[in-house]
Amino acid sequence: MKNIFTLFVLCFITFSSLAQEENEPSVLDNNYEKEFTHTTGLWTGLYTKYRLNEKLFYYGEYHFRRRNNFVNDMAQIYLRFGLTYLINPKVELTAGIVTPFYWAPEQDLANQDNIVPQYRLWQQIVLVQPFERLKINHQFRFEQRWKRDYVEESPFKLTHRFRYKLTAYYPLNNYKLINNTLFLSFYEEVFVQAGKSITYDYLEDNRMFLGLGYILNENIQFQVGYMWTFRYKDGPYSFEHRHIPRVSVYHNLDFNRRRIEKQKEKIKVLENEF
Repeated sequence: MKNIFTLFVLCFITFSSLAQEENEPSVLDNNYEKEFTHTTGLWTGLYTKYRLNEKLFYYGEYHFRRRNNFVNDMAQIYLRFGLTYLINPKVELTAGIVTPFYWAPEQDLANQDNIVPQYRLWQQIVLVQPFERLKINHQFRFEQRWKRDYVEESPFKLTHRFRYKLTAYYPLNNYKLINNTLFLSFYEEVFVQAGKSITYDYLEDNRMFLGLGYILNENIQFQVGYMWTFRYKDGPYSFEHRHIPRVSVYHNLDFNRRRIEKQKEKIKVLENEF
């Protein structure tokens, strides 16, 4: 697992360095001023993971996102579907499709589609790194995106995106992340993109999140928190700070009958011992 992690970190550093070199302003661009804006939003999401057999899971994400004074305007509906294969308890692979829908920042302009779809393929590797009490996940996500502008009849263009996300969980009222546990949650995620239509914003976004979670039982978990992101906005010298509260629900189910029967047998054995 360490070799895989090292390989991806080296690939990410190389990609970022190349992007930065291509993104260096020329001598003629010395007279510029950076512009910074602050925006707000509200993101809600449902995450599902359903075990189909010992190794295979259905994975889904369903997001509803608002913007402008947190809830004034619609931003996105975001649907992600995939199948997860569990190599071992510390390594899992996922692949699938994504179908987000984007709302134009200004609605009802001439020659504009107010809602624009996007189509993606995605692949993911998650490496779990457990410590005595702390749990850390390394998530490497790859996306192939066909997206278009809001202008009517504009063509779809293919771009590629690489995402690395470091997530940490720390239980507060229990020694481990078990039922009825309150925990702290933190993550940082970096987005790098590439493609013919990408000109300056190779480093697409940087997101940081701090929140509080609660594990109700093995099927349901809740998380609430604050996310700050920093990214390009309208040009190479225009930047955006986004301040976004997030509310997430995680739902897990087990449809593996053999596994369920084994768990029932273990419970019966324990009951008989007492």
